[in-house]
Amino acid sequence: MFGGAILADMALAGNARRMIVHSGKPRPNNPNRVLASGSQSATLTALNLLTRRIIMREYKQFYINGEWVDPATPHDFDVLNPATEEVCAHISLGSEEDVNRAVAAARNAFASYSRTSVKERIELLESCAEVYQKYYNDIADAIREEMGAPHKLAVGGQAYTGLGHLQEAAKVLKNFEFEEDLGEHRVFKEPIGVCGLITPWNWPVNQIGCKVAPALAVGCTMVLKPSEVAPLSAYLFAKVLHEAGVPAGVFNLVNGDGPVVGTALSKHPDVDMMSFTGSTRAGSLVAQNAAPTVKRVTQELGGKSPNIVLEDADLEAAVTGGVMHMFNNTGQSCNAPSRMFVPRAKLEEAEAIAARVAASVKVGDPTSEETTMGPVVSEVQFNKIQDLIQKGIDEGAKLVAGGVGRPDGLTKGYFIKPTVFSQANNDMTIAREEIFGPVLTMIPYDSEEEAIRMANDTPYGLAGYVQSGSIDHAREVASQIRAGNVHINGASGGFNVPFGGFKQSGNGREWGHHGFTDFLEIKAVEGYAA
Repeated sequence: MFGGAILADMALAGNARRMIVHSGKPRPNNPNRVLASGSQSATLTALNLLTRRIIMREYKQFYINGEWVDPATPHDFDVLNPATEEVCAHISLGSEEDVNRAVAAARNAFASYSRTSVKERIELLESCAEVYQKYYNDIADAIREEMGAPHKLAVGGQAYTGLGHLQEAAKVLKNFEFEEDLGEHRVFKEPIGVCGLITPWNWPVNQIGCKVAPALAVGCTMVLKPSEVAPLSAYLFAKVLHEAGVPAGVFNLVNGDGPVVGTALSKHPDVDMMSFTGSTRAGSLVAQNAAPTVKRVTQELGGKSPNIVLEDADLEAAVTGGVMHMFNNTGQSCNAPSRMFVPRAKLEEAEAIAARVAASVKVGDPTSEETTMGPVVSEVQFNKIQDLIQKGIDEGAKLVAGGVGRPDGLTKGYFIKPTVFSQANNDMTIAREEIFGPVLTMIPYDSEEEAIRMANDTPYGLAGYVQSGSIDHAREVASQIRAGNVHINGASGGFNVPFGGFKQSGNGREWGHHGFTDFLEIKAVEGYAA
C-alpha cells in the first residue's frame, strides 16, 4: 500500500470506506461535490469517524527512480494533526545521500524524457489528471489531517488545485510554441534540466501541482522536497504520478527538512534549477546555496498584501469580502489581504462590519461540515501568532475582534481567534510583519494618494486588492500598486493567470502559460534554414 497502514483486524472497515469514497469522482462542472447520497452519506460519515481512529499513516519511504525505497539512514519524524495535537503519521527525514540518489535518477531520466514528443507529454498529463481524480478524496483527507483545512476547503479548494494545475498544463501544452523562426535562424525553447522543487505546508498540493505540472509538460525531470510539517498529500501525489505512468526517474520525492535536504538539493551541481515556495528568509538561503553553481532560482515568497477600500466602494460588501478572505485558510496564505485601508470617515462603520463578520466565523473541528476555519498548522505558528496579536495590543492598535488565546470552548488544537485590529498605522509591527494567521489590520487613510503610498510601503509585493464602485477608478488605482497580482472587487484569477510577486515576494511566475517559462532554456541555432 505504498506505506499506508490499516490495521489488519479493521481492514473490512477500511475497504468499505475506500469503496464509497472512490465510487464517485468530483463532477467536472462541480468539483466540490462527491457522488454519495442518502444511506451512502451516512455510512461514509460513520466509516470516516471509525477509520480516523484506526489509521496511522506510515510514509517512511521515498520515491526514487520509479520505486518506493527505504531511506539511506532511517530518521523517523512524527507528523502532527494540528486540530488534535496528536501524531497522525510517521515519515522519515532524508539525508544528503538520499538527495544524491534522487538527483542521479532524475539526471539519468532527463536524457530520454527531454526528447519525448509533445503528444506523449499531453497524454501523460491527462493520465495524471485522471488518476488524481481517483485519489481526490484521499488527498483532501490528507490535507485536512496534515494542516487542518476544514472539510469544505480541503475538498472544494485545496485538493482541487492539484487537479486544476495538471489539467491546465495539458491544455497549455496543446498550443505551446517551442520553436520560433527569426529569418534563417531558429530559436528553440528546451527543458532546463533537473529541477529541485521545495514546497510549503499551507497550500501543499497547490504548490506541488503548479511546479510539477509545468515541469512535466516541458520535459524536465525533478526532485520534490515537500514540507516535513505537511508531507502526506505529497506522498499521495507521488502515488498518482506512479500509477499514471510517469517514467522512472522523471519524478522523485525525498522527505526532509530545509537545513539538510533543502540545502543538499539547492547546492547540488547536477540540479539545474530550484523552484522554491516559502518564507522570504528561507528563500534567501536557497538562493545563497544555489549561487556557487549559478543555477536558476525562482521563488514565491511572503506577502503583506494591501486591500484598499476606496471612497466609492460598497462598504458592506468590501469589508465583508475582505474579512472573510483574510480568514480563509486560517489566514495562512501568502497573498492574504492582511492590511485593509479604509477612509477615515468610514472607519467606525467598517469596524462594526468587520466585528460582525468575525463573530460569524465557525472555528473548530476540520472534519465538521459546519466549520469554516480550522487551526493553524503547528505550535510554532500558534505561538508566533499569539505573540504578534499581543504586540498589536501593546503597540496601541484597537482590538475590534478576537485577541490572544484559543476561541471559547476549544482547549486543544492550534486554534486562533479570528482577530481584527483597527486604528493602526502602517509602522506598527502587525502592519509590517507577515503574521500568517487569521489577523486583519485596518488602517485609516485621509486621501487616495496616502492609501496608495501606504499600500506600497512594504518590502513585499505579492498581491494587492482594490474595492471601488467604478471599474475605471479601480483600474487606475490598481495600476499604481506594486504587486504581481492585483484583484479588483474580489475577482480571482483561474489556473491560466500568472502568479508571483515583486520585491521580496520573489521572482518568476507560476500557473498557466507563464508558468512554463521558468522551466525552459532558450537556444538559438543560427543558419538553421541555410
